[in-house]
Amino acid sequence: MTTSTATAVADLKNLVAGEWVSVGSGEWLDDVDPATGDVVARVPLSAAADIDAAVRAARAALPGWRATSPIVRARALMALRDTLVAHRAEIAELVTIDMGKTLADANAEVGRGIESVEAAIAVPHLLKGENLEGVARGLDVEMVRQPVGVVAAITPFNFPAMIPLWFLPYAIGCGNTFILKPSEQDPRPSQRMAELIAGVEEIPAGVVNLVHGSRGAVEALLDHPGVDAVSFVGSAATARIIASRSAQSGKRVQALGGAKNSMVIMPDADPKLTSSGVMGSSFGAAGQRCLAGSVAILVGTEEEQDRSLRLLVEAADGLRVGPGIDSDTDVCPLVSVAARERVEGEIEAALAEGAELARDGRGDGGAGGAELGPTILDGLSEDSRALREELFGPVLAVKRVPDLAAAIEWSNAGRYGNSAIIFTESGGAAREFRYSIEAGMVGVNVGVAAPISWFPFSGWKDSIDGDLHANGNDAIEFYTRKKVVTSRWA
Repeated sequence: MTTSTATAVADLKNLVAGEWVSVGSGEWLDDVDPATGDVVARVPLSAAADIDAAVRAARAALPGWRATSPIVRARALMALRDTLVAHRAEIAELVTIDMGKTLADANAEVGRGIESVEAAIAVPHLLKGENLEGVARGLDVEMVRQPVGVVAAITPFNFPAMIPLWFLPYAIGCGNTFILKPSEQDPRPSQRMAELIAGVEEIPAGVVNLVHGSRGAVEALLDHPGVDAVSFVGSAATARIIASRSAQSGKRVQALGGAKNSMVIMPDADPKLTSSGVMGSSFGAAGQRCLAGSVAILVGTEEEQDRSLRLLVEAADGLRVGPGIDSDTDVCPLVSVAARERVEGEIEAALAEGAELARDGRGDGGAGGAELGPTILDGLSEDSRALREELFGPVLAVKRVPDLAAAIEWSNAGRYGNSAIIFTESGGAAREFRYSIEAGMVGVNVGVAAPISWFPFSGWKDSIDGDLHANGNDAIEFYTRKKVVTSRWA
C-alpha cells in the first residue's frame, strides 16, 4: 500500500450523524485497482478524534432507535433490501474494481449480503423472549431481549460488500446503532452502501456511521468506552488481538479468524463434481476466502491418488487468469501486488523445503502486477506452512493418505476448524466424515460450504474467538442482552 499525493481521484469521507465529513489527520492511502494498478480513490486515515465523533453520533442516535418498534425497524430493513437490490450491479462492479474478483463472483457476494438483510427482516419474531407464569404463588418470570448498544464492525478486504452486511442488518434490526470500519484496501463498496443507507429515510441519521482508516482507527474503536460490542472478520492472529483488546475494555466480541480448509477426495468421487468443486473452492477469488479449500487430501492407493491429482491439474490448466472485469476470467488478481509477492514467497519457501510443483501458476503478474495463476504443490513436508497455515492465495497443497480415517485424523490435527469438504459417492463415507470432522461448516460434494444467512457462519477452534457467530440466531444472541424480570402483584 502506497502513500498517495495525487488529487485527481476521489477523496473518501466518513459518514457521521448522516453527514459526510472530512478526516482531520491529513494522512491518506491509495485505493488501487489490482487488475490495472490504477489509483481509484484516496482513503483517509481516521484518528482518535474522528472515531470519537462517530461513536458520539451513534450514542446520540441510540435512545431513539432503541425505542423504535421492532416492526418499524423491520420495515426499515425492507427498504434497505429494496435499495440494495436496485443497486446490486453497481455495488458488484465496485467490488470487482476495488478488490479484483470476477463480476460473477462479486455479484454473488452482493447477493449473499442481501440475503443477510432478508434474514434480519424477521427481527420482530426473532426478538421474542420467554415467560413462565406462576413459578410460585402470584409470581411470574419473563425474559426479554434488549439491544447491546453501539456496535463497531471491522471488516476485511476479501468480501467488501457481503461481510458488512453480515453485521449491519442484524445489529440495527435489534435496536443497536452501528459504526462500520471497512478495509482500507477496498473501501468503496462500503462507501457506496453507506451512501445508499443515508438515503433510506426509514433509517435515521446516526444509526449507521462509516469511518475509514487503518490500524489506528481500529485501536481507537477497541479502546473507546462508548463502543459496547465489536464484530470482526480477518486473520486468526488479528482476531485473537481484537478479542483480547475488546475483553480488556469490557466489550462483547465476535472475532472470526482464518482457516486451513481440507477437501477430502475419495477414490469413488464423481470427477465432474470434484473438479468443478475444487477449482471454485481453491482458485475462486484467487483463493482469498476463509472458506477456500486449500488442502486436497487424496485418499486411496498411490495409483488412485495420482489419478485424482491429474484430474485437478487438468482442470486447473483450463482456468483463465485475468482481470475480474473480463467475463472470460476464472482466476482474478490478488488484492494487491504486495499480496501476490507474499504468496509467491510462500510457494518458494515450500519448494526450498522439498515440495514439488504439480502445477506452477507464477508469471509476470499481469497488467496490474497482482495476478497469480493456480498453483498445486505436492510432496510437502509435514511441518510446511503450505499444509498447515492460511496462505490466502491460489495455492492448493496436496496431502496423500491411505483411507478416510487417516484423512479425518490429519485434518482434525490442524488448529483451524472453519470448513471441511468431502467428495464421494458413498453415503457411509459422507456420514462418517460429517460426524467426525472437527469443522463448523461441512460440505458433501460442495466445494464452498457457505451457509445461507438463516444459519450461523459457524467456524470452530482457531477460526473464531468468541462464542457467537455471524448470521442466523447467533446474530440475535450477539446483538442483544437478556433481561429477566420477576414480578409479584398483590
